[in-house]
Amino acid sequence: MPGDAPSPAAADLEKLPIADVLAKLGANPDQGLTATEAQQRLIRYGANELVEKTESFAAKLLGHFKGPIAFMIEAAALVSAVIGHWGDFAVIMALLLFNVALEMWQDRKASNALAALKKGLAPEAVALRDGKWQTIQAATLVPGDIVKIRLGVIVPADLRMVKGDYASIDQAALTGESLPVAKKVGDEAFSGSVVKQGEMEAVVIATGSNTFFGRTAKLVAGAGAVSHAQKAMFQIGNFLIVLAVALAAVMVAVRVYNDIVIADTWGLEDALRILQFVLVLLVASIPVAMPTVFSITMALGALALSKEKAIVSRLSAIEEMAGADILCSDKTGTLTKNQLKLSEPILLAATDPQDCILAAALASRIEDRDAIDTAVIGALFDPGVLQAWKQSKFVPFDPVTKRTEATVTDPSGKEVVVAKGAPQAIVDLARPAADVAEKVARTVAALAASGSRALGVARSTDGGGTWSVLGILPMFDPPRDDSKATIDRANDKGVRVKMVTGDDTAIAIETARQLGMGTNIIPAADAFPKDMDPNNVPSQIVDAIERADGFARVFPEHKYAIVKALQSRGHIVAMTGDGVNDAPALKQADCGTAVSGATDAARGAAALILTAPGLSVINSAIDEARRIFARITSYTIYRVALTMDIMFLVVLSSIFLGFQPLTALMIVVMSLLDDVPIMAIAYDNTRVSAQPIRWKMPRLLGVSAVLGLFSIIQSFGLLLMGMEALNHPAHRELFSLANTSQLQTVMFLQLVAGGHLLLFITRDERWFFLPPFPAAPLFFAIVLTQFVAVAMCAAGWLVEPISWRVIGAVWAYNIAWMFVMGAVRLMTERYADHRTARQLRSARIVNQRLRP
Repeated sequence: MPGDAPSPAAADLEKLPIADVLAKLGANPDQGLTATEAQQRLIRYGANELVEKTESFAAKLLGHFKGPIAFMIEAAALVSAVIGHWGDFAVIMALLLFNVALEMWQDRKASNALAALKKGLAPEAVALRDGKWQTIQAATLVPGDIVKIRLGVIVPADLRMVKGDYASIDQAALTGESLPVAKKVGDEAFSGSVVKQGEMEAVVIATGSNTFFGRTAKLVAGAGAVSHAQKAMFQIGNFLIVLAVALAAVMVAVRVYNDIVIADTWGLEDALRILQFVLVLLVASIPVAMPTVFSITMALGALALSKEKAIVSRLSAIEEMAGADILCSDKTGTLTKNQLKLSEPILLAATDPQDCILAAALASRIEDRDAIDTAVIGALFDPGVLQAWKQSKFVPFDPVTKRTEATVTDPSGKEVVVAKGAPQAIVDLARPAADVAEKVARTVAALAASGSRALGVARSTDGGGTWSVLGILPMFDPPRDDSKATIDRANDKGVRVKMVTGDDTAIAIETARQLGMGTNIIPAADAFPKDMDPNNVPSQIVDAIERADGFARVFPEHKYAIVKALQSRGHIVAMTGDGVNDAPALKQADCGTAVSGATDAARGAAALILTAPGLSVINSAIDEARRIFARITSYTIYRVALTMDIMFLVVLSSIFLGFQPLTALMIVVMSLLDDVPIMAIAYDNTRVSAQPIRWKMPRLLGVSAVLGLFSIIQSFGLLLMGMEALNHPAHRELFSLANTSQLQTVMFLQLVAGGHLLLFITRDERWFFLPPFPAAPLFFAIVLTQFVAVAMCAAGWLVEPISWRVIGAVWAYNIAWMFVMGAVRLMTERYADHRTARQLRSARIVNQRLRP
């Protein structure tokens, strides 16, 4: 029974002879399916639409409240509420909700990729049902349906042509081919492509997620990678959690031991006092502003990029661009102009190049907006010369004759027939002498080898009785004027550009040669086995991908596999594209970039959207990304070091000195004074790294730990001097310290001032007094904070007041230590550089020994 046709997946319906396809599907090209058969198949195969797995808003919302940093911030808010610090609770919750709102907005942008893909599907189709042509919802099409396609319609499913002369179909958005493809009986058409000329009947061979378009949508749905910034925050959060819990446990153990074993005075009040202080210590250890600083810094970077005609739709992509070391770029319209251009004609019977071009132009119709016709007419020195000719007959291109033909009348009234098309088709039409035919073959082969298309031109003056082959017109899509300079600049920044195109290998090689990209271009069919899982590319193929300068004849799964393979080797990959075929790779890439004029699907999948043609803005994006990364890195080192300073100072002084250097209120106020104004780091001036930069957590945490260790020595040294002063009446009078409460105020001021001075050390790997100097917003935010802290200490707001002499001494102490910390930073960075260089040398020696 036709209704029981085997599953289309059971046979390679794309390659079988059309008669076998019809038999396999139980399809009748003259009657179509019956309504009953169509309904049975709809139940069996499912609707012809993209199925999207949806997640409830509540589930998405809760997902953003998970993770180490989020859990730490939530714990801080809970602790603030428990101990009654409602002001702190409000600030912390505001920061948390701001981060969640920002992430929800970015998620909405990312989900637009599938929504945009759905818009590319045909809403309706003309199908043959019960022997009658009728318009039906495209979603109800099933394998075996007979459909009709014509000018202007979107192909509603994957089809094989069964009737009709020809159809010209634009499938560039799906396959990347720069010109519409002529289809004849037996050829395949893809769902989502657009009919530009002609009318044909076809049988449906695949629907829904089984179509070429549907497989692309599946890749988009499954694509995506956790950003390196998120991973970094997870690692930093885990590091601080472990450190804080360990120190808190040690402090609790010592305090309990002293109260129970030594003093024997343990009571409920003691337990609550210890618990309150531990909770406040944990609040101080949590970098509540870290996600907000990251987000604001990247948001301001996005604003700067928007002025460069680049729109950021996923903020984390800015940070990813800083570390990108490979850029996979589409060719057509990105590296090239997407405008066919004629080179110097190769003349045969013609004696004047413009005479040959004129004949080709007369065999064209500008109103068809055909790319080849437009290029030919545009090559005339004076297109107005065509107005003197009258076209009485025009035969459009079809895939059988492979040529266009026109009958025209010249200004003198003489009738001439002109033709242009595939060179072999023109030779078959004109039947020239053997030497002419041989020269045409040689010329076409030479042009193909150099990546140029060839167009034959012929003319007849006796109504088509005899023909003269006038010549061959070479055509090429030339590189954009700025492409070579853009690629050279990217290479100078340590970013290797690889071409990824749906065009032929020869065209890709010639384009790459002109742009100086290298000519090791791999045809996708040679590199990727037909049934290869793009998520698990074999290692030998990954090796070839790494070595290649580019790829030709690629399909969406190939682009996706290329990105995944490069990521598997530790590369941070940026990807540009403009079509539906690029959407999976754009979403999978660390920084997917939709170029100017991209489809909605590509824009929805991309993290960066260019609004100006070409790639030149990419270099601006790389520079801005590296500035932003430097700001985030300097903040991270500062925050980890300062957190270590506060926690170790409190714990060590409690254990060894039996003294609490900071009150719970001081810790909370200090946390706000240190973190809130520091958000101005988003405006800071930073140097642009000459090479890709990425999160190197061992180095970052190592530098942070060393600076944290010396910060502890700095703070603990001042505390010991203060304790010594309190124990000697002469020193107490000299430093104007009357009691331990004033010493706590001294430590409060030291940490607030020393913390911000530490930022000047962490913001650059060189001495802090060398350019680039801090930006005005950051500098004045810190100055204002210090005025507030000094005023608090002098006037006694929330702390015990101290004298101006003591305040000056604390500042002098911090400034002196600033030079010590600067030297420590320099030595630490030099040691890290030396160790990295040594590791690289060792790795090269091992690789040389392993090399056969």
